[in-house]
Amino acid sequence: MTQDAGPAPGPGAVLVLGEALIDLVPAPGEPGTYRAQPGGAPANVADGLARLGTPSWFAGALGADAFARTLEQRLVSAGVRLDLCARSPLPTALAVADPGPDGTGYHFHLRDTATFRIPAHATDVGLFGAVYVGGLAAVVEPAATAVAATAAAAAEHSVLVVDPNVREDRGLDRASSLGMLRELCALAQVVKASDEDVAALWPAADPDETCRELAAEGRLVVLTRGADGSTAYTGSGEPVSVPAVPVDVVNTIGAGDAFMAALLSRLAAGGAVPTGEAARPMLEFAAEAAASVVSASGTEITLAARV
Repeated sequence: MTQDAGPAPGPGAVLVLGEALIDLVPAPGEPGTYRAQPGGAPANVADGLARLGTPSWFAGALGADAFARTLEQRLVSAGVRLDLCARSPLPTALAVADPGPDGTGYHFHLRDTATFRIPAHATDVGLFGAVYVGGLAAVVEPAATAVAATAAAAAEHSVLVVDPNVREDRGLDRASSLGMLRELCALAQVVKASDEDVAALWPAADPDETCRELAAEGRLVVLTRGADGSTAYTGSGEPVSVPAVPVDVVNTIGAGDAFMAALLSRLAAGGAVPTGEAARPMLEFAAEAAASVVSASGTEITLAARV
């Protein structure tokens, strides 16, 4: 699939670096049956940004199988630009979802896939108002090396936004993965992390204190707590908290990515990282975006963009 020539990047555009893969999700009411669903945190974020009207460039890698065509169709139909997306003859990575009472776990099939054949984009970051990195690509080689190089350049020439999105799997080296994610957070101007992410990355400290320390170094840090809402730490005054939007939960997959996309959308539109109470409208908008996902099947944001 090809895209017509589109607009050039600019201060209001976001470069999203990371993986697009397929989630295999248990089909409701059909034991033993799994439904293939487009996924990958960065791909979900790129899709969400485009649906919210924010120019979005996905810099991942797509394979040559039917799953890759599904992923491409999803991104293109949302309006995501694929000019910087790499191509590979290898197959697409799979993430087998394992929903439980404490959230959704995953088992990954990652080796010898196109998904992580991602080149560095250090020379492109200055064209964008913000650069997002995170997900599995931040810790799975060869993508991890490209992500680190791109992030270092983005921290100097754009606004680097990091979502550590910690994943556990027997195929991942836990100590190495956590170290790489901590390094990315140290580079970032904006960090969005769940309470579970923070507890995994800095287990010896209270999550609130960790976020305060990160923010004191000049970052915007957004901590999400699922149904308990979110808090922004800016190093300027006391943290700002907003509740989650109450909804009947149908699906939790992709809610954090929707929240992240809404944050990025507001950051791109505002042109500056908010501090103090100025972060409240951004958190409220992100909470609504997450609610639009958890109240329906799938991972697509159904919330209309608002400036």
